[in-house]
Amino acid sequence: MTELLRIEDLVVRFGGRNGINAVDGVSFSLDRGETLALVGESGCGKSTLARAVMRVQRVTSGRIFFDGEDITDLSERALRPTRRRMQMIFQDPLASLDPLVSVGNSILEPRRAFSLGTDDGDLSQLLATVGLSSEHRERRPGQLSGGQRQRVGIARALSVEPELIVADEPVSSLDVSMQAQILNLLKRSARTRGIAFLFISHDLRAVKFLADRVAVMESGKIVETGTANEILDRPQHHFTKRLVAAMPSLR
Repeated sequence: MTELLRIEDLVVRFGGRNGINAVDGVSFSLDRGETLALVGESGCGKSTLARAVMRVQRVTSGRIFFDGEDITDLSERALRPTRRRMQMIFQDPLASLDPLVSVGNSILEPRRAFSLGTDDGDLSQLLATVGLSSEHRERRPGQLSGGQRQRVGIARALSVEPELIVADEPVSSLDVSMQAQILNLLKRSARTRGIAFLFISHDLRAVKFLADRVAVMESGKIVETGTANEILDRPQHHFTKRLVAAMPSLR
Protein backbone atom coordinates (compact mmCIF):
# COMPACT_ATOMS: atom_id res chain seq x y z
CA MET A 1 0.00 0.00 0.00
CA THR A 2 1.04 3.60 -0.59
CA GLU A 3 0.37 6.63 1.54
CA LEU A 4 -2.71 8.66 0.60
CA LEU A 5 -3.20 11.04 3.54
CA ARG A 6 -0.65 12.51 5.92
CA ILE A 7 -1.35 14.92 8.78
CA GLU A 8 1.59 16.70 10.40
CA ASP A 9 1.41 18.41 13.79
CA LEU A 10 -2.12 19.70 13.17
CA VAL A 11 -3.58 22.27 15.56
CA VAL A 12 -7.12 23.66 15.58
CA ARG A 13 -7.61 26.36 18.18
CA PHE A 14 -10.89 27.97 19.17
CA GLY A 15 -11.03 31.30 20.98
CA GLY A 16 -8.08 33.12 19.49
CA ARG A 17 -4.45 33.14 20.55
CA ASN A 18 -5.21 32.26 24.16
CA GLY A 19 -8.04 29.87 23.34
CA ILE A 20 -8.38 26.10 23.59
CA ASN A 21 -6.73 23.61 21.23
CA ALA A 22 -9.52 21.26 20.15
CA VAL A 23 -6.90 19.46 18.06
CA ASP A 24 -3.45 19.68 19.61
CA GLY A 25 -0.43 18.67 17.55
CA VAL A 26 -1.95 15.61 15.82
CA SER A 27 0.07 13.60 13.31
CA PHE A 28 -0.85 10.39 11.46
CA SER A 29 -0.88 8.82 8.00
CA LEU A 30 -3.39 6.71 6.10
CA ASP A 31 -2.58 4.36 3.23
CA ARG A 32 -4.70 3.66 0.17
CA GLY A 33 -7.35 1.07 0.93
CA GLU A 34 -6.69 1.21 4.67
CA THR A 35 -9.23 1.93 7.41
CA LEU A 36 -7.94 3.99 10.33
CA ALA A 37 -10.33 4.38 13.25
CA LEU A 38 -10.09 7.49 15.40
CA VAL A 39 -11.57 6.76 18.82
CA GLY A 40 -12.10 8.68 22.04
CA GLU A 41 -14.73 10.15 24.30
CA SER A 42 -17.25 12.74 23.12
CA GLY A 43 -15.67 16.20 22.98
CA CYS A 44 -12.11 14.97 22.56
CA GLY A 45 -11.72 16.62 19.13
CA LYS A 46 -12.48 13.74 16.76
CA SER A 47 -15.11 15.54 14.68
CA THR A 48 -13.09 18.76 14.61
CA LEU A 49 -10.15 16.79 13.25
CA ALA A 50 -12.41 15.15 10.65
CA ARG A 51 -13.63 18.56 9.44
CA ALA A 52 -10.06 19.85 9.33
CA VAL A 53 -8.96 16.91 7.18
CA MET A 54 -11.83 17.71 4.81
CA ARG A 55 -10.77 21.38 4.73
CA VAL A 56 -14.14 22.61 6.04
CA GLN A 57 -12.56 23.62 9.35
CA ARG A 58 -9.75 26.19 9.31
CA VAL A 59 -6.55 24.92 10.91
CA THR A 60 -4.38 27.05 13.19
CA SER A 61 -1.11 25.34 12.27
CA GLY A 62 0.26 22.11 10.85
CA ARG A 63 0.00 20.56 7.40
CA ILE A 64 -2.43 18.31 5.49
CA PHE A 65 -1.05 16.28 2.59
CA PHE A 66 -3.28 14.38 0.16
CA ASP A 67 -1.57 12.07 -2.34
CA GLY A 68 1.67 13.94 -1.71
CA GLU A 69 0.22 17.42 -2.27
CA ASP A 70 0.06 19.98 0.51
CA ILE A 71 -3.61 21.04 0.51
CA THR A 72 -3.54 22.96 3.80
CA ASP A 73 -3.75 26.44 2.32
CA LEU A 74 -5.18 25.79 -1.14
CA SER A 75 -7.95 28.10 -2.27
CA GLU A 76 -11.38 26.57 -2.89
CA ARG A 77 -10.77 26.82 -6.61
CA ALA A 78 -7.40 25.08 -6.40
CA LEU A 79 -8.84 22.48 -4.04
CA ARG A 80 -11.76 21.56 -6.31
CA PRO A 81 -10.06 18.62 -8.13
CA THR A 82 -9.18 17.11 -4.75
CA ARG A 83 -12.72 17.59 -3.41
CA ARG A 84 -14.00 14.82 -5.67
CA ARG A 85 -11.33 12.43 -4.37
CA MET A 86 -12.20 12.88 -0.67
CA GLN A 87 -15.78 12.61 0.55
CA MET A 88 -17.56 12.55 3.91
CA ILE A 89 -20.35 10.52 5.50
CA PHE A 90 -22.10 12.40 8.29
CA GLN A 91 -23.50 11.18 11.59
CA ASP A 92 -26.99 12.58 10.94
CA PRO A 93 -28.04 11.79 7.36
CA LEU A 94 -31.34 13.65 7.71
CA ALA A 95 -29.52 16.90 8.46
CA SER A 96 -27.20 16.44 5.47
CA LEU A 97 -29.95 15.73 2.91
CA ASP A 98 -32.29 18.31 1.39
CA PRO A 99 -35.80 17.29 2.55
CA LEU A 100 -37.32 18.53 -0.72
CA VAL A 101 -34.98 16.65 -3.07
CA SER A 102 -35.68 13.07 -4.12
CA VAL A 103 -33.29 10.25 -3.27
CA GLY A 104 -32.27 9.86 -6.90
CA ASN A 105 -31.39 13.54 -7.33
CA SER A 106 -29.59 13.62 -3.97
CA ILE A 107 -27.37 10.72 -4.99
CA LEU A 108 -26.61 12.17 -8.42
CA GLU A 109 -26.05 15.74 -7.19
CA PRO A 110 -22.30 15.25 -6.46
CA ARG A 111 -21.81 13.68 -9.90
CA ARG A 112 -23.42 16.70 -11.54
CA ALA A 113 -21.20 19.02 -9.51
CA PHE A 114 -18.11 17.32 -10.93
CA SER A 115 -19.51 16.87 -14.47
CA LEU A 116 -19.73 13.08 -14.26
CA GLY A 117 -22.35 10.85 -15.90
CA THR A 118 -25.85 11.04 -14.43
CA ASP A 119 -27.92 8.55 -16.45
CA ASP A 120 -30.31 5.94 -15.08
CA GLY A 121 -27.63 3.27 -15.24
CA ASP A 122 -25.35 5.24 -12.91
CA LEU A 123 -28.18 5.75 -10.43
CA SER A 124 -29.38 2.14 -10.55
CA GLN A 125 -25.87 0.86 -9.90
CA LEU A 126 -25.38 3.18 -6.92
CA LEU A 127 -28.77 2.24 -5.43
CA ALA A 128 -27.93 -1.45 -5.78
CA THR A 129 -24.50 -0.96 -4.23
CA VAL A 130 -25.98 0.41 -1.01
CA GLY A 131 -28.89 -2.04 -0.89
CA LEU A 132 -31.69 0.25 -2.06
CA SER A 133 -34.15 -0.54 -4.86
CA SER A 134 -35.29 1.55 -7.82
CA GLU A 135 -38.53 2.33 -5.99
CA HIS A 136 -36.57 4.49 -3.54
CA ARG A 137 -35.36 6.95 -6.18
CA GLU A 138 -38.46 9.17 -6.08
CA ARG A 139 -38.86 9.19 -2.31
CA ARG A 140 -37.91 12.12 -0.09
CA PRO A 141 -35.58 11.74 2.94
CA GLY A 142 -38.52 12.06 5.35
CA GLN A 143 -40.11 8.97 3.80
CA LEU A 144 -37.09 6.78 4.61
CA SER A 145 -35.93 4.99 7.73
CA GLY A 146 -32.73 6.08 9.47
CA GLY A 147 -30.80 3.21 7.94
CA GLN A 148 -32.11 3.97 4.46
CA ARG A 149 -31.13 7.63 4.81
CA GLN A 150 -27.63 6.61 5.84
CA ARG A 151 -27.44 4.39 2.76
CA VAL A 152 -28.34 7.42 0.64
CA GLY A 153 -25.52 9.37 2.32
CA ILE A 154 -23.09 6.55 1.55
CA ALA A 155 -24.30 6.38 -2.06
CA ARG A 156 -23.69 10.13 -2.41
CA ALA A 157 -20.15 9.70 -1.12
CA LEU A 158 -19.47 6.72 -3.41
CA SER A 159 -21.04 8.40 -6.44
CA VAL A 160 -17.92 10.38 -7.38
CA GLU A 161 -15.55 7.40 -6.94
CA PRO A 162 -13.48 8.86 -4.09
CA GLU A 163 -10.16 7.56 -2.83
CA LEU A 164 -10.78 8.68 0.77
CA ILE A 165 -13.98 8.75 2.82
CA VAL A 166 -14.15 10.39 6.23
CA ALA A 167 -17.00 8.72 8.14
CA ASP A 168 -17.97 10.67 11.26
CA GLU A 169 -19.95 8.42 13.64
CA PRO A 170 -21.94 6.99 10.70
CA VAL A 171 -23.79 4.32 12.69
CA SER A 172 -24.24 5.90 16.13
CA SER A 173 -27.87 6.88 15.52
CA LEU A 174 -28.93 3.44 14.19
CA ASP A 175 -30.21 0.33 15.94
CA VAL A 176 -27.88 -2.65 16.34
CA SER A 177 -29.11 -4.65 13.34
CA MET A 178 -28.89 -1.63 11.04
CA GLN A 179 -25.44 -0.76 12.39
CA ALA A 180 -24.22 -4.20 11.31
CA GLN A 181 -25.62 -3.72 7.80
CA ILE A 182 -24.01 -0.31 7.36
CA LEU A 183 -20.66 -1.48 8.75
CA ASN A 184 -20.70 -4.42 6.33
CA LEU A 185 -21.42 -2.00 3.50
CA LEU A 186 -18.47 0.20 4.47
CA LYS A 187 -16.16 -2.78 4.81
CA ARG A 188 -17.20 -4.11 1.43
CA SER A 189 -16.60 -0.68 -0.15
CA ALA A 190 -13.09 -0.56 1.30
CA ARG A 191 -12.31 -4.04 0.03
CA THR A 192 -13.85 -3.91 -3.45
CA ARG A 193 -13.21 -0.26 -4.32
CA GLY A 194 -9.87 0.24 -2.56
CA ILE A 195 -11.20 3.25 -0.63
CA ALA A 196 -9.30 4.52 2.40
CA PHE A 197 -11.52 5.29 5.39
CA LEU A 198 -10.96 7.59 8.34
CA PHE A 199 -13.61 6.12 10.64
CA ILE A 200 -14.58 8.33 13.59
CA SER A 201 -16.28 6.43 16.39
CA HIS A 202 -16.64 5.94 20.12
CA ASP A 203 -17.98 2.40 19.63
CA LEU A 204 -15.05 0.01 19.98
CA ARG A 205 -17.12 -2.94 18.77
CA ALA A 206 -17.62 -1.22 15.43
CA VAL A 207 -13.94 -0.29 15.38
CA LYS A 208 -12.87 -3.89 16.01
CA PHE A 209 -15.00 -5.07 13.08
CA LEU A 210 -13.97 -2.40 10.58
CA ALA A 211 -10.54 -0.94 11.32
CA ASP A 212 -7.05 -1.99 10.27
CA ARG A 213 -5.41 0.50 12.62
CA VAL A 214 -6.63 2.60 15.53
CA ALA A 215 -5.60 6.02 16.85
CA VAL A 216 -6.79 6.92 20.34
CA MET A 217 -7.56 10.59 21.01
CA GLU A 218 -7.74 12.29 24.40
CA SER A 219 -8.21 16.04 24.93
CA GLY A 220 -7.17 16.90 21.38
CA LYS A 221 -4.05 14.68 21.32
CA ILE A 222 -3.41 11.22 19.92
CA VAL A 223 -2.10 9.21 22.86
CA GLU A 224 -1.73 5.75 21.30
CA THR A 225 -1.75 4.14 17.84
CA GLY A 226 -1.44 0.59 16.60
CA THR A 227 -3.24 -2.19 14.80
CA ALA A 228 -6.80 -2.86 15.88
CA ASN A 229 -5.70 -6.02 17.69
CA GLU A 230 -2.86 -4.25 19.48
CA ILE A 231 -5.01 -1.37 20.70
CA LEU A 232 -8.12 -3.35 21.65
CA ASP A 233 -6.47 -6.51 22.99
CA ARG A 234 -3.26 -5.12 24.48
CA PRO A 235 -3.76 -1.41 25.22
CA GLN A 236 -0.75 0.38 26.72
CA HIS A 237 -1.89 3.90 27.56
CA HIS A 238 -3.98 4.32 30.72
CA PHE A 239 -6.69 6.19 28.79
CA THR A 240 -6.97 3.42 26.19
CA LYS A 241 -7.18 0.83 28.96
CA ARG A 242 -10.08 2.76 30.44
CA LEU A 243 -11.90 2.91 27.09
CA VAL A 244 -11.47 -0.82 26.51
CA ALA A 245 -12.50 -1.70 30.06
CA ALA A 246 -15.74 0.25 29.57
CA MET A 247 -16.72 -2.20 26.79
CA PRO A 248 -16.39 -5.67 28.31
CA SER A 249 -18.02 -7.27 25.26
CA LEU A 250 -14.70 -6.75 23.46
CA ARG A 251 -13.08 -9.36 25.68
